Amino acid sequence: MIDCSQIIETNPKVMLGKPIVKGTRITVELILEELSSGKSYQDLLSAYPKLSEESIWAALAFASDAIKGEKVYPIAL
Repeated sequence: MIDCSQIIETNPKVMLGKPIVKGTRITVELILEELSSGKSYQDLLSAYPKLSEESIWAALAFASDAIKGEKVYPIAL
């Protein structure tokens, strides 16, 4: 299991406090958007040389952890 805190950070002075890959201005949001639009890991690594495969995995793990904390409200039928 990847320790996201070693790779992902939030800093109110960088990208308005959005979670980013440490040492970059690459947001977790951007990584998720790129992957969900069909781009591959290799596409991301080529487009953003400061990314590593580990940082992409950390972004996915960070997003997964964030979703786990959300409340789900069932729709009444």
